[in-house]
Amino acid sequence: MADIVDTAVKAGSFSTLVAAVKAAGLVDTLKGTGPFTLFAPNDEAFAKLPKGTVDALLKDIPKLKKILTYHVVSGKVMAADVVKLKSAKTVEGEDVKIDASAGVKVNDATVTTPDVAADNGVIHIIDTVLMPA
Repeated sequence: MADIVDTAVKAGSFSTLVAAVKAAGLVDTLKGTGPFTLFAPNDEAFAKLPKGTVDALLKDIPKLKKILTYHVVSGKVMAADVVKLKSAKTVEGEDVKIDASAGVKVNDATVTTPDVAADNGVIHIIDTVLMPA
């Protein structure tokens, strides 16, 4: 098996996320021992952002880091556990809201594919980029 970063690279639908993680200098962190839970926006999620947003973020590393770490929760939180939660504290420091009443939503994002296993945690694929307050 591979770590969270390699798993995302192999999946092929996270090129924007992987580029952002590299730009923000978070590769070593997400290749660390963890475990981590990553709510991973796919390329389609990034494409939904207003035009120019991604390019602007790639030039604003502190803001980019804040957004990316807002997608990471410490520990390996599988879908069976996520559905029992109302919120989760992110590595960034703020909480994300979790609503499992109809599928699973993290803030305004829907989990499209849960429980993608990685050596150092788990990835839940989401359809919208999460933005901290």
